[in-house]
Amino acid sequence: MHKEDQLVERIARKVPSILGHRASGVLRLGIGDDSAILSPGGRSDWVLSCDAFLEGVHFLAKAHPPDSVGYKSLVRAASDLVAMGASPRYFLMTLALPASRIGTWLDAFLAGMARAARYLGMRLIGGDTTKSRSVSISITVLGEVSRERALNRSGARPGDLIYVTGKLGRAQLGLELVRANLVRRSGLQDVLRQHLYPRIPVKLGEWLARSQAASAIMDISDGLSTDLARLCSASRVGARIEADRLPCVAVPANLFREATKPKFSALQLALHGGDDYGLLLTVLPQRTKTLQRAPGFSSLTCIGQITSGRKILLIGGDSAKPLAARGWDPFTRK
Repeated sequence: MHKEDQLVERIARKVPSILGHRASGVLRLGIGDDSAILSPGGRSDWVLSCDAFLEGVHFLAKAHPPDSVGYKSLVRAASDLVAMGASPRYFLMTLALPASRIGTWLDAFLAGMARAARYLGMRLIGGDTTKSRSVSISITVLGEVSRERALNRSGARPGDLIYVTGKLGRAQLGLELVRANLVRRSGLQDVLRQHLYPRIPVKLGEWLARSQAASAIMDISDGLSTDLARLCSASRVGARIEADRLPCVAVPANLFREATKPKFSALQLALHGGDDYGLLLTVLPQRTKTLQRAPGFSSLTCIGQITSGRKILLIGGDSAKPLAARGWDPFTRK
């Protein structure tokens, strides 16, 4: 278990809360998934989540464009709603920043956030502002889903097929370019896009909630190896992943100078890279034909299968090795 997961569990046990999937009354789902679910009555349930975006932890003020910071802070928060099959609706923002960022930087930040709000169909409904030594953003998002149709990560069963959306490792590759000061190099816009201005599969998430084609689902925010471990833990199952099936990002040749060339492979990026904000889902084999009708089905790749044991194995050639959770964890980052 990652240190971040241990911290969340510790907090939930010390403070009056709903830990795991026990719920009652209006609350249908509490701590332990991508979002909480409230069922106040009527035809819809409300899905809520919050997300922090901090200077020096999640972005570098001197390297990341301010419009990207604004755009991404909202999209990454809304990804938790999409992972439950909810339609993004509203958000609140707490913004703390130095006085030196109130001018041009803030204007660009807000322009990026406005772009994300239009893309997602969301509206800002409140929040708070204050002064701080560094930029600190906290976003609370609210989404809507048909009553009792919200998806979660605890329904995977042995034999289910495992799917992911998009190319894995795209955002991590973009981060490596930022760290190498290559943001402004011409011809790299496509490589940088998923890191700076991520797109998330909103329509696919909504369709999965309506069709109930997925048995379990979550977003890939901290890397496949880490988020698959969380899904398997919630569902009390294991998994087998086929290395040659993984839709790995293509790393352009001669992208980095030899002196600054990072030591990673496309497979490592796909397994452990964070920030992709795609979907990880499991599907009963007999529901695969239904899945083919999903919007954006062409972006889906079957990468393995759920097993009855609790181990997560990476299959490559004739070998089967345990897949360690080596994705993003803010409490173990160097």
